[in-house]
Amino acid sequence: QVQLVESGGGLVQPGGSLRLSCAASGSIFSINAMGWYRQAPGKERELVASISGGITNYADSVRGRFTISRDNAKNTVDLQMNNLKPEDTAVYYCNANLKTYWNTRRFYDYWGQGTQVTVSS
Repeated sequence: QVQLVESGGGLVQPGGSLRLSCAASGSIFSINAMGWYRQAPGKERELVASISGGITNYADSVRGRFTISRDNAKNTVDLQMNNLKPEDTAVYYCNANLKTYWNTRRFYDYWGQGTQVTVSS
């Protein structure tokens, strides 16, 4: 089995910063990509940022404020969130697209449980 454990969420004032971390563990053979998604109340889950093969991409709403980074050796991905806005309030989910040792034929998506980020005065 594969587990993704998230940390770093919490309450922050507008303009503040948070750093989310996610560690993937288990029978991981290869990770294609890791990323962060979020889901705000009444909205669909959306991609915030992803990183694969050294290539990063960001949602337009966070570009310039958020930075995603990855440590391939430790199977971790971080999301540095600066200049947070109330509209960033959401549950943030870590995602990993990976192969396991038990099935090396294809990549599967795995998800963390989510961590709440609340931006409010």
